[in-house]
Amino acid sequence: MGEAAGLLGLGVGRVRAWLDGYERGGTFYQPVIRPEHTGDGIVNWGEFVELGYLREYRRKGVPLQRLRPVIAALRNEYQTLYPLATAKPFVHGRDLVLMLQRENELPDPLAIVVPSGQMILLADEAGRFFRKVEFDAEDAARLVRPAGAASSVVIDPLVRFGQPSVRGVSTDRLWELYDAGEPLEVISVGYDMPEHDVRAAVAYEEQQRSIAA
Repeated sequence: MGEAAGLLGLGVGRVRAWLDGYERGGTFYQPVIRPEHTGDGIVNWGEFVELGYLREYRRKGVPLQRLRPVIAALRNEYQTLYPLATAKPFVHGRDLVLMLQRENELPDPLAIVVPSGQMILLADEAGRFFRKVEFDAEDAARLVRPAGAASSVVIDPLVRFGQPSVRGVSTDRLWELYDAGEPLEVISVGYDMPEHDVRAAVAYEEQQRSIAA
């Protein structure tokens, strides 16, 4: 959980609460992501992707617990533990999502989709999340671009054990070389990658360190 929190720029306590629930004032609040509390400190890929979704809503001022019944309903409809780690709600199932939002009286600030005339659009937060994720042919999240779609930095569970990387090289390693005084063009030649990719890795790591500080 600590590693996931660091990659997402979130506090560990918040990640634990969203993922596995929490207790306050003698009352236990159920997890938003997991179907039930497990106490497991390991975050799997589906959970990590859904944490990235919740992250977009973290400043809305409405308890994200209110999303729980909608996620549970989507889990049942799509028969998958992590429906927000698939493209289905964002591409093929917007009508369904809108219906479930209304049935469960989801507050407007937590909306996944919003009606607009004859169309159903992604809410701003859902759109930001969707643009950061690449899905495979079966609609499952394949990788995440944590710095946005325009960045070459990716988090891929099959590359570098899920650590942020650029062209298979960890961003942390590229940043260490730059921080030690290596010019961007020298690093670029050494790793046989475009200089703009090295720059993207360095910018991402510096932003992560700024958030951590």
